[in-house]
Amino acid sequence: VGSWVSQIRMNKMREEMGLPVAEGFSYHLVFSGNPGTGKTTVARIVAQIYKDLGILSKGHLVETDRAGLVAEYVGQTAVKTNKIIDSALDGVLFIDEAYSLIGTGQDYGKEAIATLLKRMEDNRDRLVVILAGYSKEMQDFINTNPGLQSRFNRYIEFPDYSAEELLQIFEKNVEKFDYKLQNEARQAMKEFFQNAVGNKDVNFGNARFVRNIFEKTLEKQANRLSTDLELDTEELTLITLADLPIE
Repeated sequence: VGSWVSQIRMNKMREEMGLPVAEGFSYHLVFSGNPGTGKTTVARIVAQIYKDLGILSKGHLVETDRAGLVAEYVGQTAVKTNKIIDSALDGVLFIDEAYSLIGTGQDYGKEAIATLLKRMEDNRDRLVVILAGYSKEMQDFINTNPGLQSRFNRYIEFPDYSAEELLQIFEKNVEKFDYKLQNEARQAMKEFFQNAVGNKDVNFGNARFVRNIFEKTLEKQANRLSTDLELDTEELTLITLADLPIE
């Protein structure tokens, strides 16, 4: 992202000095990677960067997916898609699992894509689109349509988190809500995340997985403490080995 921003800055400077800029330059992006790797979070940051650079006047992010773009009946998809696009003007339209727009049989996803491509051209100075989803599926999706290929030529890959990074995310949640993690509990979580990463499948949720574990931890801690009506601050904030949902 930093490299991408540097290129944009240089192009803006060249434009201001009356120098030519490479043809086909596009602000649209493809974020590829598994769930829970931060694609939506980074999209919000990119939207704000675009605002700061003067590319977009508002820099807000509008999130949507197939359900937000495709209707069930003839003639309604274009209306639905245009409505979402209107709300994203001067900001970023973030389409999650964009490859799901390609359906089978009597499907109106192609109409949504055609509408999107037209609006990207008509409103090229007011609309940036970020498509997101699994890496292979996103590449296959872009390759299905020459219009998509010409507009989306920059990919940013979001790798899965390592076991150490998952532990850091867990600890950040602990700190954010003023909890404290017992040393034995921290070691157990470290081993748990190492095992989780070593045995993950294609549906592994990364940061979402950590969030679910953290929420279950708080639930177990609450159950452990619920019978004691005279708790001090240390007892309320300490997460012990018994509170971890990792059996």
